[in-house]
Amino acid sequence: MKISENYHTPALLKETLEFLEVKPQGKYIDATLGGGGHSEEIVKRGGLLLGLDLDPEAIQYASQRLKKIACPDLPPPKIIQANFSEIAKVAIENGFTEVEGILFDLGVSSHQLETPSRGFSFNQEGILDMRMNPQGQQVTAKDLVNGLTEKELAELFWKLGEEKFAKRFARAICQARLKQPIQTTNQLAEIILRVAPKRGRFDRTHPATRVFQALRIAVNDELNSLREALPATLGLLKTGGRLVILSFHSLEDGIVKRFFLEKEKEGVLKILTPKPVGPKKEEIEQNPRARSAKLRAAEKI
Repeated sequence: MKISENYHTPALLKETLEFLEVKPQGKYIDATLGGGGHSEEIVKRGGLLLGLDLDPEAIQYASQRLKKIACPDLPPPKIIQANFSEIAKVAIENGFTEVEGILFDLGVSSHQLETPSRGFSFNQEGILDMRMNPQGQQVTAKDLVNGLTEKELAELFWKLGEEKFAKRFARAICQARLKQPIQTTNQLAEIILRVAPKRGRFDRTHPATRVFQALRIAVNDELNSLREALPATLGLLKTGGRLVILSFHSLEDGIVKRFFLEKEKEGVLKILTPKPVGPKKEEIEQNPRARSAKLRAAEKI
């Protein structure tokens, strides 16, 4: 399998590194390795790295990328295929306790979105899949679209996609699948497009965006994984260690915000970003997918 050299452009790279404050020979965990863009900069600054990702293609690509820049005088980066909900177990097994920083980049990579066979995007015709780990996960987006009841689909689109037309879209999907199973990304997008209200003049968001988001979150149980991972980071960070999290939609950001506020109130964390940091105009022009990124950072007290 050939993987594109332009695997993914990380959002808010400069800001992420500023908050991480990478120290030479300090230990860092990249809980969402992706294409290795953030990790590469950590390694270049002399950080010792543990990288996790659930996606085997990300593991393959990032391993090759980081191998090229590894410093011969330092231990090589440790790359592990795992869900970030397992961060404590993986960190302890690999000697990454008392770490200087932990990073979560919760976005979907450009590679995942642009690979038709992964089924993440309505911009690429492919089977509705959306599994981060196709080898280890059974349930696909196609299974949910064709197997859930109308009520269950509507609830999924509303809760995980915050889609205000959830009931309308769920009804249209159930009517369409009576004629034939919904197999592909384009099929699903076209069903939604047919029944969606007309978009406003300046609204460029595809009507299927939130439905695809909801399905991806459900297939990969992303929000529960995040809820499990966040408390586990506190036992891994040393005093003064930084936790930096990039989110790309309000559900993730809300979980992170509430966690930070709760732990600050308990005297465990000090919030470094009273308001989330977003991308500057120049970055959005160069990397439009960064436009919804929000960075929050905190320091362990």
